[in-house]
Amino acid sequence: MYRVSNTVRITHNQDGAIVLDVRQGQMFNLNFVGSRILELLKSGSTESAIVDEIGREFDVSHDLAENDVREFLQVLKKSHLVEEHKSNVAA
Repeated sequence: MYRVSNTVRITHNQDGAIVLDVRQGQMFNLNFVGSRILELLKSGSTESAIVDEIGREFDVSHDLAENDVREFLQVLKKSHLVEEHKSNVAA
């Protein structure tokens, strides 16, 4: 599970989002799909729930949504905009 880093500030608009990492002093522009993925992450959605929602909202196959979401999350992680977060749910 991923969560948005505490040092990240996000402003959403009709075209996507502007993301500022105050720790690194870097800004990023996201398209509408990237903006939506961040919104879902901030609301606590799991990766699989995000894949399902992106597939539904943008009318793309599950495989395409899964690949794109996974790649995007890896880019966010590499850029230190999200962190992996261990769930506290007992197995």
